Amino acid sequence: MNFLAVLTVRNEGAFLLEWLAHHRAVGFTDFLVFSNDCQDGTDTMLDRLDTLGLVTHKRNDGPYDKAGIQFTALKAAEKLPIVRRADWILALDVDEFVNIHLGDRTLPTLLAALPDATAITLTWRLFGNAGVVHYADQPITRQFTRAAPVVMHWPWRSAMFKTLYRNDGTYKKLGVHRPRSPDAAKLDQARWFDGEGRELDDKFKTTRIFSNYGRSNYALAQLNHYPLGAMESYVVKADRGRAVHSDHMLDVDYWIERNFCTDEDTSIQALDISSELNSLRADPELARLHDQAVAWRKARFDELMLHEPYRALMGRLLMTPPTRALPPNAARYLIQYANRARAVQPE
Repeated sequence: MNFLAVLTVRNEGAFLLEWLAHHRAVGFTDFLVFSNDCQDGTDTMLDRLDTLGLVTHKRNDGPYDKAGIQFTALKAAEKLPIVRRADWILALDVDEFVNIHLGDRTLPTLLAALPDATAITLTWRLFGNAGVVHYADQPITRQFTRAAPVVMHWPWRSAMFKTLYRNDGTYKKLGVHRPRSPDAAKLDQARWFDGEGRELDDKFKTTRIFSNYGRSNYALAQLNHYPLGAMESYVVKADRGRAVHSDHMLDVDYWIERNFCTDEDTSIQALDISSELNSLRADPELARLHDQAVAWRKARFDELMLHEPYRALMGRLLMTPPTRALPPNAARYLIQYANRARAVQPE
């Protein structure tokens, strides 16, 4: 059975090998990855992975559909053989990790629990920053373990999902959160289930992009979402812009609505990805490109600290606590980043 993950990336080479190793371990057999306008070598890394037969890489350099970069990529994906031959499809971002709580924690085990499913909603569980200031080259799923509570009432984005769906013709088009363009003749037979194994109502077949909040949605599976990372890394992400709306700079509002750190959740670590990750790192070219992307990310942050809007953002992050406490030495960090800018004129 072919399980296809579809990914769009820009300047995220530092995180790519962990993401790929994890999803290979979870059971995805095929990967279609679109890159656009990369300065950190992500596109070159994907070329290498394509040469090794591990992903199918497509450059998404424009022009872009009016709906944006990510939608343009998904529209292009629909025409490709790798999509047409897939049995199951899931569109993901590089900060999203499938986390299955059953058996060996793989996709076949999840489908065995829901054999009649046409689609399964994987609801986000938001993982917060927890006061981590400095970007470090460490696995995201090991470094960030503080998360939102299982039951959330606000914000509604905490209940958004991505959809693992059967590629049987019920839906003709890929979407960011859910498949689109349903076939009316097949829709009545479609069956949607959530991450608790509950069958969902007909609204989910056509329009819904978030689960019912105020209850658990994670018993069988969840989607670990790491939208923030370290503060320094978030500033670099803000420079890139949003995945769907790349011209919208991220700010503190995005941060606050996702920075939940009340609970400890290490469940994803039960899936052993070490063999997959070591295999990828054993390729000298991939290892070199990974190190290059890490160095680029650190250098880019230093460059951004020369500009007042990004210094101001970093200051707000340092002074905006999660649900726990301010990071240690927040004032010292603020002074440190301000001092870096003394050599340039204020903007």
